[in-house]
Amino acid sequence: MSTGTPTIVLVGHGMVGQRFLEALAERGLTATHRVVVLCEEPRPAYDRVALTSYFSGKTPEELSMTDMEFINDHGIELYVGDPAVSVDREARKVTAKSGQVFEYDTLVLATGSFPFVPPVPNKDAEGCFVYRTIEDLLAIEEYAKTKATTGAVVGGGLLGLEAAGALKGLGLTSHIVEFAPRLMPVQVDEGGGAALLRTIEEMGLSVHTGVGTQEIVVGEDGAVTGMKLSDGSELATDLVVFSAGVRPRDQLARDCGLTVGERGGITVDEQCRTVADPHVFAIGECALASDGRVYGLVAPGYEQAETAAATIAADEASFTGADLSTKLKLLGVDVASFGDAHGATEDCLDVVYSDSRAGLYKKLVIGRDGTLLGGILVGDAEAYSTLKAFTGSVPPVSPESLVLPAGAGESAQLGPTALPDDAIICSCNNVRKGTIRGAVTEHNCTTVPEVKKCTKAGTTCGSCVKVLGQLVTAELEASGVEVDKGLCGCFGQTREELYEIVLALRINTYQDLLDRYGREDARGGDGCEICKPAVASIIASLAPTIGASGYVLDGEQAALQDSNDHFLANLQKNGSYSVVPRIPGGEITPEGLIVIGEIARDFGLYTKITGGQRIDMFGARVEQLPLIWARLVDAGFESGHAYGKALRTVKSCVGQTWCRYGVQDSVRMAIDLELRYRGLRSPHKLKSAVSGCARECAEAQSKDFGIIATSNGWNLYVGGNGGATPRHADLLAQDLTDAELIRLIDRFLMFYIRTADRLERTSTWLERIPGGLDHVRDVVVEDSLGICEELESLMADHVANYADEWATTINNPEKLARFVSFVNAPDTPDPVVGFVPERDQIKPDLPLLTIGHRPLEGSAQR
Repeated sequence: MSTGTPTIVLVGHGMVGQRFLEALAERGLTATHRVVVLCEEPRPAYDRVALTSYFSGKTPEELSMTDMEFINDHGIELYVGDPAVSVDREARKVTAKSGQVFEYDTLVLATGSFPFVPPVPNKDAEGCFVYRTIEDLLAIEEYAKTKATTGAVVGGGLLGLEAAGALKGLGLTSHIVEFAPRLMPVQVDEGGGAALLRTIEEMGLSVHTGVGTQEIVVGEDGAVTGMKLSDGSELATDLVVFSAGVRPRDQLARDCGLTVGERGGITVDEQCRTVADPHVFAIGECALASDGRVYGLVAPGYEQAETAAATIAADEASFTGADLSTKLKLLGVDVASFGDAHGATEDCLDVVYSDSRAGLYKKLVIGRDGTLLGGILVGDAEAYSTLKAFTGSVPPVSPESLVLPAGAGESAQLGPTALPDDAIICSCNNVRKGTIRGAVTEHNCTTVPEVKKCTKAGTTCGSCVKVLGQLVTAELEASGVEVDKGLCGCFGQTREELYEIVLALRINTYQDLLDRYGREDARGGDGCEICKPAVASIIASLAPTIGASGYVLDGEQAALQDSNDHFLANLQKNGSYSVVPRIPGGEITPEGLIVIGEIARDFGLYTKITGGQRIDMFGARVEQLPLIWARLVDAGFESGHAYGKALRTVKSCVGQTWCRYGVQDSVRMAIDLELRYRGLRSPHKLKSAVSGCARECAEAQSKDFGIIATSNGWNLYVGGNGGATPRHADLLAQDLTDAELIRLIDRFLMFYIRTADRLERTSTWLERIPGGLDHVRDVVVEDSLGICEELESLMADHVANYADEWATTINNPEKLARFVSFVNAPDTPDPVVGFVPERDQIKPDLPLLTIGHRPLEGSAQR
């Protein structure tokens, strides 16, 4: 037993362990106790929930959850790469792998869990991995880069789908093998699993459900070559990732005689104290809670960390169970479940909305008395926070209205202000609405970052930040505080207000606008990275009307643009650029295809046909861009504006010209529209499509403006969106003539550009703008505001003054001077931009991040 300053030893430094340290500090225990942390991994706590984001560019440092200033300020002794190997409970001593021995008064086990690997033959063969730590990801990345072309993930749960997405992102042909009859069997039901399956298969992943893994097949060199499945089939693969669940890491507890559950987990009471020893606590995934559960989510682990810290501080606290609701984004697909998601409650009813084409599935479980019991959301989880908060109560609107998409029937949108104060807003940190309101009213927090720091809400997965912002704004307004809705710190006006100022006063430079209408302390300055591109977009969209240059690299405009617009091309991950010529309506001649092929061959570019019916060419160095553009322009091509917040594409099917179902010439209409709106700068990118009949092959209802042919003309849909938050477009008008269609699109686009916020897609704008679709229809169809003539005039100015930015640039020697890797050595290519071969083309050659394994420096040690 230790003497002098009481000592707390924490074994394990993951997300839960770090939260425990923060809870100790909040209660002043780091000032009265010696705190020792033994961390097994070669790095301190990091965000394991966001682990997969490493493959999308996040570094281990960015994933870190450990502030070394916090560690040092609180005198915490942190030992990384030095796990505990034994515990002597009688002597109250912990021995670390390094041989160091630490006496303790209180021992806290936060050893987490380990991946379960099914006991199949050759499970440890070369090419078999688990998916748990950053080191696991580094090993998978290295193997995929050098020895694999196909990967298979064993397990179709949360982590399994993330692992499959990571393999696909590494360029592997990817498979998912799940023993259950559907993906994510714990979280979603059959309908939700079907919607998820369709969406994932559309991404190019192969899914095998209802089969188990019987054997890992290896070659003569001992490396993986395939998998034998329980249905007798064999899957060819050279990399296997096991993601079939986790098990509590309780071996240290077993070895020192602590009580563990029959299926694992260190048995603890409601204070998270082990039942066998009052001096030892267990928290997180290694703990078997008093309700008989081992919780595998971070939120219950945080609650246990808070409970243990409070108990050590002699405060009253208990952990009796936790909500298992989850909201995740898997492979870009929103998936959420809450409450009694599977309808286990007797005498309950289901309310279901399903749209298999859009990959949407929503189910609410409702009691006979109208009580919301739970639900499942796949493809669109926007309403998750609101629905979860009403679980266990009767919502103030009908259940049907809560699952219908915006614009459908009598759908209702319940805002966060309608929630009761005890509604949990941040489930990761168990923060209720009342606590957030109190941060504003009692602790004088006036911004979301201040509320996050005060309450911890929104500091883990971040899914509640949007709701957090709405609550902070509503509370400030209710308190009589004037809420600053300005664009940024430079301008007190909104983007819409700045647009009106620029239009009305014909202000045609950013500096003039800033000097005349910027905040007083911003006038005469240089502006910021928020307002400069936003104002640049406004000026570009109004350029002919206000007497400004529409060329984004002209004069002052060049200094205002985002990084991609600076070079009229999209910057890629290795420092090279992509070139995307416009192909209106997807129609291209054989000669045009040959030109693109020859350019790609001559410059060694990677080529890919996009979902927008264009051909992307990747891998151009900055100094090659003008050379490539010159050849494209000579062949009749122009910029496709893939780099700008502007019109991207207008897709089309082949329409009545070729298709036996077509009723209108969709290709001609798509070409006309793309040529009309090309180069139109807007708050966000714009996408469109034209379908030649109701079979909708061009997917027009997922676009910002989509057109579907009818036997009587055209139906116009607006406000659609694919991507991460899909939304079906709403019908604005039907059976339109060609002239009527174009006139309404002109009005709609210019009204959107005029009133939308910065970086706001039409889908979000349509749901935000007061009155929604009905108001937009009144304005652009019925001309209720009397501005349609002006909207049409603004569009006419744009059409009449369009000029191709690539052609303009290659004919301007002064502008060509910017297209070099090094200003002081213009003939020297960037040596960092490198490529390696893949599938008869190229891909970026990115060096793997190397990470040391030595103990962390800067840790306070006494």
